[in-house]
Amino acid sequence: MNDLIEWRADILNALGQPTRLKIIECLRDGERSVCDISSAIGEEQYPVHRHLNLMLAAGILSRSREGLKIFYAIKHPEVLSIADLAAEMMLREAGLPLPWQEEH
Repeated sequence: MNDLIEWRADILNALGQPTRLKIIECLRDGERSVCDISSAIGEEQYPVHRHLNLMLAAGILSRSREGLKIFYAIKHPEVLSIADLAAEMMLREAGLPLPWQEEH
C-alpha cells in the first residue's frame, strides 16, 4: 500500500509544475524532440531536458532516439486525463465554463 502511495505521489509531483504541464500539453498530439518542445513552450533546452528526465523517471514519458535527436512521448494516456481533471476542477472552482462544453 505504501509503495502505491509513493508511486502516486511521484506522478503527481512530476505533473505539479507549470513547465511540466506545458510539456504534457505539447506532447498531447504525439512525440516531439527536445528542441521542438523547448521552442513550443518558450523555455531553454537545458531546463526542459531536466524536466523531461524527471517525468521519464516517474514513468510518465517514454523516450526514443533517432540519430542524435531524442524524442519524448507520453507513455500512458491517462496522464492527459489527470491534467484535464485538474483543469476541470479549477475552472469549476472559479465558476468558469469548461471550454470543451461551451456552446457556439
